[in-house]
Amino acid sequence: MDREQIGRYLARIGAARPGEPDLEGLRALQYAHLRTVPFENLDIHLDEPIVLEEASLYEKIVQRRRGGFCYELNGLFAALLRALGYEVTLLAGRVRGSDGVLGIPYDHLTLRVDLDEPWLADVGFGHFTDGPLRLNARTPQHDPAGVYRIAENGDFLEVHSDDDSLLIDPRPAELADFTAACWWHRTSPDSHFTRSPVCSLRTATGRVTLSGTKLITAGNGARTETVLPDEASVLAAYRDHFGIDIDRAPALRRA
Repeated sequence: MDREQIGRYLARIGAARPGEPDLEGLRALQYAHLRTVPFENLDIHLDEPIVLEEASLYEKIVQRRRGGFCYELNGLFAALLRALGYEVTLLAGRVRGSDGVLGIPYDHLTLRVDLDEPWLADVGFGHFTDGPLRLNARTPQHDPAGVYRIAENGDFLEVHSDDDSLLIDPRPAELADFTAACWWHRTSPDSHFTRSPVCSLRTATGRVTLSGTKLITAGNGARTETVLPDEASVLAAYRDHFGIDIDRAPALRRA
């Protein structure tokens, strides 16, 4: 990623370039990313390819101002951080739902960022932390998005929240390692990503989500749900709430 691309990426997320690769800059970049780049799986329901290569991800997220899911968002965010001088390692994770069942291997891509100590940074989980977590800490860590705990689980680390947990393999990974899992998530009927299009973005007070035709806004202890009546209103919601301009609404279910 060259200097011009870095500038365009920073402009995309509305963030200033850090003076140096430090924790303050990492916090600002992560929060800015969460506030401007939505977590979304629309390409799965538009039958568009998802290519896990930096150039393709840059074209989609920065130039076309789209979002993506974990492999795309954290994959490109890692490239930005490295270009800014951060030491970044890709890690594979498996999401454990409230039922205790783990997702598939390479279910999730997250990031280790080494500063004075290792930090866990993530812009591709949907509802997760606003800022990085101390990877070596074993006491509760308070974040505006909730309280998180990291515990050792055999050779793995497990990040716990009130809703679910993330089992992390501490061994370094490469973006290409996630290709098979990405294919599974975009094709398998057992993947929750193939069941319905979803688009979600952190707001100043909470979160706005479009799940199928249901628009959900949450914040300040309140939650509202509105069913959008037609394709025109769905497309308008993508534009107005997420900055996504597409010419057709994603299918509600894959054939």
